[in-house]
Amino acid sequence: MPLLDPARLKDRLGPFAGRFDVDALDLCDSTSSELMRRSARNVPSGSVVVADRQSAGRGRRGRSWLSDPDAGLTFSLLWKFAGPPARLAGLSLAVGVALALALEDLGVAGVRLKWPNDVLLGEAKLAGVLVELASDRQGVQAVIGIGLNLRAPVAAGLDRPAAGLEAVLLPVPDRHDVLAALLVRLAGVFDAFAVDGFAGQKSAWMARHAWQDQPVSVAAEGESPRAGTCRGVDDDGALLLDTASGWVRIYAGDVSLRRA
Repeated sequence: MPLLDPARLKDRLGPFAGRFDVDALDLCDSTSSELMRRSARNVPSGSVVVADRQSAGRGRRGRSWLSDPDAGLTFSLLWKFAGPPARLAGLSLAVGVALALALEDLGVAGVRLKWPNDVLLGEAKLAGVLVELASDRQGVQAVIGIGLNLRAPVAAGLDRPAAGLEAVLLPVPDRHDVLAALLVRLAGVFDAFAVDGFAGQKSAWMARHAWQDQPVSVAAEGESPRAGTCRGVDDDGALLLDTASGWVRIYAGDVSLRRA
């Protein structure tokens, strides 16, 4: 499969084309690592690195992210925000909203969001997000890594079910169309986020919350798992867990359903 063509992508971005600077690579260690190196050279907000293959792609909590140009779309986006890092609370959830909106624009039905940064079809993972922040005197720059399955991975050893767009869209859309749809929605959500924070995206996230009012277990590094009922999120994107000892706000961790 040929590399993504930035000129073809520009045509699909339409009036948003000037807000992005896209570089397509055959291979890199990680699109986020590559973009973080470029950010040290002060590349502009809206810089995008998309790679057909990654030798060291990564997800949350040190997990790897598999890349195959025939089966997925893997890219990272740099976006700069004014103000302190605290203003970016809930950014990964807002990214999930943007991805869901873009997929719905493409005709995907049944997109759901799992706290804090997974996009699901049913209970299977369709896309994942990894947000990394760095601050300076000008504000905060976010490197947002996104991996989307066009076809369900077949590799052994996956720690959770995975889905691909092919399960609901045939033929699978051209990667230029998919990436353009994602970038357009991301720009719109980021513009709103810069003004209202996650609070402005909360209702859209809650409308797609996969495990609302479901019994769940939350595991955080170095802590014992917590069990309770998932009650959604607050205006900062923290998970609200209804436990036997009262409501708890959780800022980091992995959530899994508790089966009866």
